[in-house]
Amino acid sequence: MEREELAAWLRLTLTPGVGNETARKLLAAFGLPDAVFRQSSAALRQVVSATVASHLRAEPPELPALLDLTWTWLQNSGEGGAQRHIVVLGDADYPVSLLRMEDPPLMLYLLGAGEFISNRPLASGLPAQVATNLIANSLAANLARSIAVVGSRNPTPQGAVNARLFSKALGQAGLTIVSGLALGVDGAAHEGALDSLAPGSNRLATVAVVGTGLDRVYPKAHLELAHRIAQHGLLISEYPLGTPPLPANFPKRNRLIAGLTQGTLVIEAALKSGSLITARLTAEQGKDVFAIPGSIHSAQARGCHALIKQGAKLVESAQDVLEELKLDAGPALAVNPIAVKVDTERAGDLFSTENALLEALGFDPVGLDALQARCGLDAANLQAQLMTLELDGRVARLSGGLFQRMTQA
Repeated sequence: MEREELAAWLRLTLTPGVGNETARKLLAAFGLPDAVFRQSSAALRQVVSATVASHLRAEPPELPALLDLTWTWLQNSGEGGAQRHIVVLGDADYPVSLLRMEDPPLMLYLLGAGEFISNRPLASGLPAQVATNLIANSLAANLARSIAVVGSRNPTPQGAVNARLFSKALGQAGLTIVSGLALGVDGAAHEGALDSLAPGSNRLATVAVVGTGLDRVYPKAHLELAHRIAQHGLLISEYPLGTPPLPANFPKRNRLIAGLTQGTLVIEAALKSGSLITARLTAEQGKDVFAIPGSIHSAQARGCHALIKQGAKLVESAQDVLEELKLDAGPALAVNPIAVKVDTERAGDLFSTENALLEALGFDPVGLDALQARCGLDAANLQAQLMTLELDGRVARLSGGLFQRMTQA
């Protein structure tokens, strides 16, 4: 992309009153952005209001600084092994799956591993709606086998384990894991996807769709994780460089998570979780929604239970997801099946049945008094055994003085 072309696209996104829908109308009427800005006020008023037409005739004051920042960012592509790229509506690299959404973004900023096909400038007079019909889409080829894994920012310890292990198993089956880089389930999903990579593999392990500019990492706790994703996956944003983590950006980015994947797996979610937005958008696009059931006593399971009541597929293992999507498990999963199940039959393999305390814990969160009544141990002995199990990673201490048994694949 040449600097002048980039300037025109940035100017279009910065123009007051021009959102994605208005921009698409302008592109359909006049062609690429530089052609839009060559139009007379009278011509522009045939498509937009007089106020917006007036704004289009004036260059936004913040354009020069943003152009310099973005152009410098692009010129440093390859720094640290990560490529930097921008695709715009009408590019050959624009994901076809996003074109099927009601509100595809005008620009996508990409940061990650591998080489991207260079943008091929289109003829300035070619209408955007014609250009989109010519899209070949290299990114979608990488995401042909992909699934979103989303959930609570504050999962239970078992929820975090499930997110990582499901993502690892699905990754080993060849799926790209798409999530949002948030704390909790998102971060665990990205970690599991990276865990699935075999040494020397160049497979696209995971995609993080973020709600900030790509020159920022939010949350800061995921700075190191973001760097690893850039080495073995891809970070995507529709927001210009310098965009801070505004609350409104995150629900909006969820449509891209849903749009880039074949389905969405919700690990854990409260009833008002943003993950349910992603699930709803996935269903509206005619794609599969999966949910893992949890304890009836856990607030973080209620969103998943609601989804299951509404028709989401209840899953107990990675294999359940693959079968529903009609995908082969792949050699890794076929040789070493990973069924991340939480049930008493599975628990018998994971923990010794002679351990009365683990059996007394069950799989729901339980308080100290109730646990003492179940197992008959005195308080000091019970606390000591719980500490040992907690250090072994077999028991987690929850807020409110509760304890929960952990399962591992």
